[in-house]
Amino acid sequence: MSSGVRTERLCDEIDAAATLADGMTIAIGEPAPMAMVRHIIRRNLRNLTVIASGLTLDLLVAAGCVKKAISYYAGGGFGVPVAPAFRRAVERGEVTVWECEEGILTSGLEAAGKGLPFLPWRGGVGTSLPELNTDLKIIEDPIRGETLLAVPAIKPDVTLLHAATADVYGNVQHHGGPGWLDLFLARAAERTIVQVEKIISNEQVRANAWATTIGRADAVLRMPWGAHPYYSRGYYLQDSALLKDYVSAAERDDGAGLPAFLGHYCREPATHADYLERIGIKRLLSLHEY
Repeated sequence: MSSGVRTERLCDEIDAAATLADGMTIAIGEPAPMAMVRHIIRRNLRNLTVIASGLTLDLLVAAGCVKKAISYYAGGGFGVPVAPAFRRAVERGEVTVWECEEGILTSGLEAAGKGLPFLPWRGGVGTSLPELNTDLKIIEDPIRGETLLAVPAIKPDVTLLHAATADVYGNVQHHGGPGWLDLFLARAAERTIVQVEKIISNEQVRANAWATTIGRADAVLRMPWGAHPYYSRGYYLQDSALLKDYVSAAERDDGAGLPAFLGHYCREPATHADYLERIGIKRLLSLHEY
């Protein structure tokens, strides 16, 4: 018989980061949980398989953390069609790419979430994707005889997410609904760590139970401004100026720009609070949403 005692899941950022290890498969939601991403870089993790996109993926590649990338989009934004550090690493053979598009990625995650070895998908049939990614198998639908792709389960060791609020028991609420892949990533993973802007009471969660997007996350972290330099719906906008600074540093490839950026914003601040002090309260407050 259950004792009825609920387990509190509120966690310290250092303790949460300590559970991440070399060689893991780590999935990262959108907007990215940048406080935890910086801990990955700070701890100098290596040989990771990373499920991520955009400049978050590029930052981890630039820091030397990534061995394999699973991504439907590796663009850099700001007029950069392919993120610069990602491009260089792939061209040099330093990072392996698991080729996919959004439907293939979500099918693999959904298969893992359902405990299945694979799920079928139509996207990519008749293209070169099965040649580029030999994990994708061409199969015949046993019901209607249609040609499909069998997408193997994609199971992260841990998923890292950013959301608006959660209670101490791991009941998470996104503002305006979850990020694009967040629910797929959470269902597929062995463990899910969610950093939030604010910890709220369980009474507040129960008062608006339908707003709960993830129940019983394995760990929740109180991280105001934790998605910076990205946006957090209902709280602040993207810091495009800082992201442009990163792209400029990454494009240089001169052995100076990237190390300086990574050192200043990722490696030197020991905690999230130290990072926020480095950014400065005036800059943070300028990113108000309304």
